Amino acid sequence: MISEASIREKYRTLAPALNERQRRLWAGTEANHLGFGGMAIVIRATGLSYLTVARGMKEASQAPSLPVERVRIAGGGRKPTVGVDPELRRVLESLVEPLTRGDPESPLRWTCKSTRNLAKELKARGYEISHATIASLLLDMNYSLQANRKTREGSKHPDRNAQFEYINKLAGTALDAGQPAISVDTKKKELVGDFKNGGQEWQPKGKPEEVRVHDFIDPELGRAIPYGVYDLARNAGWVSVGIDHDTAAFAVATIERWWKKMGRKVYPNARQLLITADGGGSNGSRVRLWKLELQRFSDRTGLTITVCHFPPGTSKWNKIEHRLFSFIGQNWRGKPLLSHATIVNLIAGTSNEKGLKVKCELDNHIYPPKIKVSDEQMSEIRLTPHPFHGEWNYTIKPVRR
Repeated sequence: MISEASIREKYRTLAPALNERQRRLWAGTEANHLGFGGMAIVIRATGLSYLTVARGMKEASQAPSLPVERVRIAGGGRKPTVGVDPELRRVLESLVEPLTRGDPESPLRWTCKSTRNLAKELKARGYEISHATIASLLLDMNYSLQANRKTREGSKHPDRNAQFEYINKLAGTALDAGQPAISVDTKKKELVGDFKNGGQEWQPKGKPEEVRVHDFIDPELGRAIPYGVYDLARNAGWVSVGIDHDTAAFAVATIERWWKKMGRKVYPNARQLLITADGGGSNGSRVRLWKLELQRFSDRTGLTITVCHFPPGTSKWNKIEHRLFSFIGQNWRGKPLLSHATIVNLIAGTSNEKGLKVKCELDNHIYPPKIKVSDEQMSEIRLTPHPFHGEWNYTIKPVRR
C-alpha cells in the first residue's frame, strides 16, 4: 500500500520539474491508482486543491483534451487586470499624459511618473495594483521608456536653406580651384583630472578605473579648451588645446597654427582661404575681435579670407562636428582626462575608417577675455560684405604695405 509519506516525497522531488498541466495529471494518476480515498491522500500529501486533483483524475482517465503544447484551455488562467476593469486603462493613461489625455491638474503633472508613483496614485483612487502590473499595462498600451530627443531647432530663418546652398557653392568653387576650405569650431570644454568621462571601455572584470565622485574643477589643472580646424578636402584636422579662455584671439591663433604646420604644406599655391563657422561663440558673426584678428592673420600670410557663418540654430550641420569632434569623443570615451598631455595624445590618436588624420598641440598662451575693439580699429579692417547676407558672408583682404 502506497503511504501518504511516499506520495509526499515523490511530489517534493518531481514538483520543480513539472508545469501546471503535468502536476495535475500526475496527482490525478496517483489518486486514481490509490482508488477509494486516494484523492484525500494526494491532497494532504501535496497541498494541491480539490479542484486541481479532481480535474487531474478526470484528464488522466480520458483521452487528452488539450494539445500537447498547451497547459490550459484557451482563455484559461487569471484574467489580466485591464480585462477585469477596462476603466483602469483610461485612468492610467490620464495620469501618464495629463495634458493630452486627461486632467491638466493631475496630481502627477509635476512628478516623476515612475510605475511606483503611478501605483500609489491608482491605489488612492481605489485600484489595488502593483507597480509591476502597471509596467505590463503600459507596454500593452504601446508605451515605452524613452529619453528626450533633440529635434526642435527653435526659430527657423527664412533664408536658412539658401545660406546652406550659398556655403556649398563657395566651398565647391574653392575646392575645385585647389584652394583650402576649412570648418572651425570650439569643442566642449573638459575638466582636466581624474573625473568621470562618459562612455565605457574594456577593463579587467570588477576593476573599473576609479575617478572622483564630484566634478569640482581642480584649480591647478583647470579646464581644457579644444578648438578645431577641419580641412574639408583632405579629411584632416588640427586641434589646439587651450588652457585659458575661449576667445576670438585663441580661435584665430589656432587657424594660423593649422596654416603654418599643416595647411601651407599641402596648399603651397593658396591665395585664398574659405572658413565656415558657427554664428556664435568665439568665432561669431558679430564678434569684432574675430574680424580684427582675421585681418591681422590675413596681413601676416597674404591670404584673402572669406568667412561664411551658419544660420542661427544650425551649428550641428557644421562639418567639423560630425567629421572630427564626434570621432574624438568616441576615441576618449570612458577614459579620464588626467592631464593636458593625455588630452593632446588622445586627440592626436583619433582616426576613422575613412582615413581621418588629426594633429594636436597644447596652447599655453594667455588670451584675456572682454577685449574691446574700437570703431577706429574696425574701420581699418578691409572687410567686404557679400551681396547675400553680408552679416554672415564677408571677405577680408590683406592690407598692402
